[in-house]
Amino acid sequence: MKISLLLLSAFCAAPITTAFTSTLSDTTNMLGKLHKTSSSSSSSSALNIAGVQEAWTAYNDALEASPLLVKSVTASVILGAADVTGQALEQAQLTEDDEKSDLDIARTIRFAFFGLVLQAPWNHFYYTLLDGAIPPTEEPFTPTTGIKVVIDQFVQAPIFTVLIFGFLGFLEGKNTEAIKKQLDDDYADTMVANWKLWVPATVVNLAFVPPILRVLYLNCVFFFWSIFLSLKLNNKDE
Repeated sequence: MKISLLLLSAFCAAPITTAFTSTLSDTTNMLGKLHKTSSSSSSSSALNIAGVQEAWTAYNDALEASPLLVKSVTASVILGAADVTGQALEQAQLTEDDEKSDLDIARTIRFAFFGLVLQAPWNHFYYTLLDGAIPPTEEPFTPTTGIKVVIDQFVQAPIFTVLIFGFLGFLEGKNTEAIKKQLDDDYADTMVANWKLWVPATVVNLAFVPPILRVLYLNCVFFFWSIFLSLKLNNKDE
């Protein structure tokens, strides 16, 4: 009788043991796959981070070797992209009754050229002169920083804004009278908008950004400012 019970128990337990062993094996395989996936994902992330670090190092090396050239090319790319974004926003604001147009390549080239030959060189030499005349301080918020912000925004910015209107207007084929009219119509509003954005941005730039990276920081902020300029200077309704 005992032998029969043992045989019956063994007979009943065999499928359970087999099922348990199979489940355990499947679970082990699944965990192995998850581990491989996780390892692969971690490796990919590590490679991406390493790639970004290498690119950043290469950019800084190039910036040290050829500061004006690198700043100018960077500004050209950023300002060209800003105009493309501005044109996309213009198209998005059109109603169904308005006629949509293709990308104005000539307009984008004008903004890119502006970044290449005026915006970046102007700011490169301007910050070199400013920091040479009034050296940066170790502490971010000092009277020196305040004085430099005032010079930047209430002396340099008004002059440079006039140059922007004139330069882009000239590239667009406008005569002196047309450029003067646009200045009369848009200059005051542009300067108010400029101060809203650039006063705090300039505080950050002069207080925290290393001198070698100031134009790069300015270019990044200028991306958004250029969208405003692109829309303002090409507003056909005004």
